[in-house]
Amino acid sequence: MKVSVSDAKGQLTELVRRAEAGDDVILTRHGQPAVRLVPIAPKPTIAERRAVLAAVRAAAARRQSAGPSAARSQDFLYGDDGLPE
Repeated sequence: MKVSVSDAKGQLTELVRRAEAGDDVILTRHGQPAVRLVPIAPKPTIAERRAVLAAVRAAAARRQSAGPSAARSQDFLYGDDGLPE
């Protein structure tokens, strides 16, 4: 929905309601798009942020796989004679 800035002055409350409902509200100046009204997303609470972090950590722990021991990595690089392979 496109509305001129001068027309929007009289119906700002209705335009804000429509934007909050998900309608695309664009204000125009001299027929050119100038601004878009969009609802502000609420900030997540501390508890919500902690829940997201816990979920990410749990997912990372599930994907973790045991690889070869770093302490024995030289065994793959050097032969029995101590020279690089």
